Amino acid sequence: MIIKAGSIRKGMYILFKNEPALVTKTDFMSPGKGSAFMRAKFKNLKTGKVQEFTHKSTESVEEIEISSVQMQYLYLDGTDLVFMNPETYDQVEVPQSLIGDKVQLLIPESKVYIMTYDDKPIGVSFPQKINLKVIYAEEAVAGNTMGTAKKEIKLETGLVVLAPIFIKEGETVVIDTETLSFVSRA
Repeated sequence: MIIKAGSIRKGMYILFKNEPALVTKTDFMSPGKGSAFMRAKFKNLKTGKVQEFTHKSTESVEEIEISSVQMQYLYLDGTDLVFMNPETYDQVEVPQSLIGDKVQLLIPESKVYIMTYDDKPIGVSFPQKINLKVIYAEEAVAGNTMGTAKKEIKLETGLVVLAPIFIKEGETVVIDTETLSFVSRA
């Protein structure tokens, strides 16, 4: 759907230089002299690169439709992650490079949203927080409390995070999926 650049809003998906992009920030400027313009920041959904671009408010841009489907993670196949739609049992392969470090949050049967454009996966959306089991945690050392006492713990996916010294092996903890950091006990 073609829209005027002055109508671009944060959260929209548009076609920017023939690539799908998410609008992350907009700033409408109307100087006293000259025509109004829209300054926008885009995140390319294929490469993850963030760009800023200025459009005249009368220019046309193409808004695109991104579909999002909840899927279940199955397994890693070489460099691709295999997900399944639990309703239709359709399987989709997503390149590991599309997820980056967040691949360390996936355990079999975990549910995420796969975003597609033209029936091709372009992104994976995780829940804000997930629960993971601690498989290794060093014993706390008494008196080692300069500042906030933290230690490294290893989770069932292989992810290593800093957590308070009272966390023990076998416990389940809550991890923030944006920062890949410890939030609390589950």
